[in-house]
Amino acid sequence: MAANIDWNNIGFGYVKTNANVRCSFDGKKWSPLSVTEDEYIHMHMSTMCLHYGIEAFEGLKAFRGVDGRVRLFRVRDNALRLQSSARKLCMTPLPEETFIEACIRLVKLNIDFVPPYESGASLYIRPFIYGAQVALGVHTCPETEFVAFCSPVGPYFKGGMQMIKVVIDRIQDRAAPRGTGDVKAGGNYASSLLSGDKASKLGYANVMYLDAAEHKYIEECGAANFFGIKDGTYITPASPSILPSITNKSLRTLAADMGLKVEQRPIPVEELKTFSEAGACGTAAVIAPIGSIYDLDTKEYVEYGSEPGPVCRELYTRLRDIQYGRAEDTHGWCTIVE
Repeated sequence: MAANIDWNNIGFGYVKTNANVRCSFDGKKWSPLSVTEDEYIHMHMSTMCLHYGIEAFEGLKAFRGVDGRVRLFRVRDNALRLQSSARKLCMTPLPEETFIEACIRLVKLNIDFVPPYESGASLYIRPFIYGAQVALGVHTCPETEFVAFCSPVGPYFKGGMQMIKVVIDRIQDRAAPRGTGDVKAGGNYASSLLSGDKASKLGYANVMYLDAAEHKYIEECGAANFFGIKDGTYITPASPSILPSITNKSLRTLAADMGLKVEQRPIPVEELKTFSEAGACGTAAVIAPIGSIYDLDTKEYVEYGSEPGPVCRELYTRLRDIQYGRAEDTHGWCTIVE
């Protein structure tokens, strides 16, 4: 029950809520949305998603604002990105409005699990689709299941933003050009486990992945997008194998609002030392400011300091203020759930 949750001491993990929302595509049409308390997905051992990785997901949050209203952040953008993922994995995309309706209904059903404003926590929403046909052999999957569930989660950093240490390790490539790196497929995360586990054992928070072709350009930072700040410019990598982060997209808009120039372009490894600030950005942390980057091959360090820089702090504050209703949502990013 939501009443039993210690909102100030929840982490990032699964907490049972009231219900989840589902629908199915049978090869001809999507079914109406249905609601269930069942936490399990019952499937045949030969269901295609289990064998061929036909699966994609999204992650977004709902926030209880300073005014007590609940705000769902950029739900339409997540709907469009899931459609993009589905197309690349040859699944029938879920209609945009169905996705939005599912997320709104999910939040309403579990409104008591949206954490109170003063906790700094939020309701994390995980919609996903998977190939549901029972078959053997690699081919497109005409049958698709969609599920959206949620769980309250605590703030990524308790007590304020904290610097993270990052390592460049060329032991593994996260994704290849013209592959599935630009979609939110589960296989992309599986392919990062080996290097991620190594980095963790060495005491680093994330792996900085380089491009698979030349190992020359910065790509993603763990499961997050990377950005750097220098000379009044917000710079983030451009690559066909990078997931288009909705948080990064939001930060680029806010950076422009602040008067910064915004660039999306290849970032060579050598340019890291020219940044005054750097960070990893994503739904979980918004911004994880980077304190240092160590290259395991060259044995070189890049240091950015022991405290978050002014641009990271301002970007973080501006985005959180919109999410929690402390600032006007001039870009129309939030959907009020009532």
